[in-house]
Amino acid sequence: MEKLHPGAKWLFRIRSYMVTLVLAIVLTSVIGNMLRIFFVVRRAQAGEALNVGFSFVPLIVGVIIAIIISEIYSRMAYNRWFYEFTPTNLKIEKGIIWKKYSNIPYERVQNVDIHRGIIARMSGFSSVAIQTAGLSYSRRGGAGAEGAIPAVTPAAAEKIREFLMKKISKSHSGQGM
Repeated sequence: MEKLHPGAKWLFRIRSYMVTLVLAIVLTSVIGNMLRIFFVVRRAQAGEALNVGFSFVPLIVGVIIAIIISEIYSRMAYNRWFYEFTPTNLKIEKGIIWKKYSNIPYERVQNVDIHRGIIARMSGFSSVAIQTAGLSYSRRGGAGAEGAIPAVTPAAAEKIREFLMKKISKSHSGQGM
């Protein structure tokens, strides 16, 4: 089984940061407010002056925890993502807690696209999207490629596309009206 390009860690890291930082800000805001209310009640019971200000400490702690969680997640996601081209199909294995195993027969492949976004260009990799006869639907919304390899070197991406296009032409050469 093949591993992804090391630059894929940045993809996983950025995706994780987007989720965990928003979650950290919301949770630390709620926790900070709860702590503020707790101390206001304690001071009121003790008969002290109610000087309540905003503290950045819960926010900073929440962001640090989010960064640590994101880093752990990105490394685990990268280390558990594999793909392999067998004589009859493409095998993809990914997932940390819930493993997903995909087999894409070459006969179902319709098109192969290579994408290079800004992160990919800076990190030196390409993403390969393998579209099949049966369209895949993403949980994040919208239709997408059933077979996606998020990070390979640009040369490997071209080799994958050439390999799959040859497989497509061989499987479709005998068909017609």
